[in-house]
Amino acid sequence: MNNNTPPITAPAPSVSAQGLTIKIVQEGSGAAARNSDKVSVHYTGTLTDGTKFDSSRDRGTPFSFTLGAGEVIQGWDLGVAGMKVGEQRMLTIAPELGYGSRSIGPIPANSTLLFDVELLRINGR
Repeated sequence: MNNNTPPITAPAPSVSAQGLTIKIVQEGSGAAARNSDKVSVHYTGTLTDGTKFDSSRDRGTPFSFTLGAGEVIQGWDLGVAGMKVGEQRMLTIAPELGYGSRSIGPIPANSTLLFDVELLRINGR
């Protein structure tokens, strides 16, 4: 990528951080998820070429993890923080916040990852 090329801006509402772009697809309601919360989500993960590599929706089983505890890739900890129940986000995660130079199953090394994530529940709240 040419460093003189202006960045492409996603349609609002979106938030960009180093290596992470968040696009809110559907607003949620209630309290926002924060570090140490146990959250349950449905997600679909694809590569930039559209290849689907994983989906909790396809399995019919939500995925649960503790936010901010390092149980998932860093892009997920950052991208799910602040979500409200019912919210759906599109996360674009650069390799440095994903799997980096490692190949993981069908995910090639240095891949940008796209995740469609829906927050189903914040446990305990």
